[in-house]
Amino acid sequence: MLPSAFTHRARTTVVCASLLGLSHALAAQERPPIIGRWDLTVQTKDGPRPSWLEVTSSGFGTLVGRFVYAFGSARPIGQVTFADGAFSFAIPPQWEQGKELFRVEGRITADSLRGSFVLPDGESQSFAGARAPLLRRDRPPVWGTPRALFNGRDLSGWRAAEGENKWRVINGILTNTGSGANLITDARFTDFRLQVEFRYPKNGNSGIYLRGRHEVQVEDTGDREPESTYLGGVYGFLVPNQRAGRAPGEWQTYDITLIGRRVTVVLNGKTVIADQTIPGITGGALDSDEGAPGPRCAAR
Repeated sequence: MLPSAFTHRARTTVVCASLLGLSHALAAQERPPIIGRWDLTVQTKDGPRPSWLEVTSSGFGTLVGRFVYAFGSARPIGQVTFADGAFSFAIPPQWEQGKELFRVEGRITADSLRGSFVLPDGESQSFAGARAPLLRRDRPPVWGTPRALFNGRDLSGWRAAEGENKWRVINGILTNTGSGANLITDARFTDFRLQVEFRYPKNGNSGIYLRGRHEVQVEDTGDREPESTYLGGVYGFLVPNQRAGRAPGEWQTYDITLIGRRVTVVLNGKTVIADQTIPGITGGALDSDEGAPGPRCAAR
């Protein structure tokens, strides 16, 4: 009979060999091409609107993800079905009209997607999209000379989009006098540092869109615990690490740095988001062309 210590070592070797065989088998499995991030454009009755999809793997064979429609925040996908190039999933309604599930079906060809949405009210919309760019930078940015986006006198360098323009210059302050159009810079930017002073009334709700695609929230959220949809958050994606807001009517500051997808948000001198990756566009984005320069956008 073999000594007990030797027997234990032999069994351990067999177990290790079995685990090694399992890892080789898993490594040999093909990675589903649907995995990744996708910038989508959906055709609605009001014209084209941006959308976004992310698919990731969970465990040995389950696909899960996140989805952003033309408005609202990123919402989780419990399971994505994928076979022979076709994919589908269904999620509960968010801000859409109707009580049915929001259903998505499509096909992947190389690095492009095509398919359809069926909204909770039964409306069908077609979409197309491409794999989202990584936006990696191979060297640190070299910042140019700072430039003022607002001259303190009028709306030169800005334009209103989609709706009645209720932005006015009052006593040298760029003021939104009521819910209406978004205000967008004529100039477009890639990587930048943005410094903003702002204030809002009680229960005020607005936002600043970086490149017109990623909303940093501006909202009176009081002393509630931080969430991605509250002041300091990147809407639906990134949660501030602390409360740093001030009372309604008080002046506040944002210092926001965006390099590729990496964003740092400093609210009232406190770093609430530190060099984090923005996965994709947020609801209400101007477009989903993430690789292109974009404007600075103040939400209505």
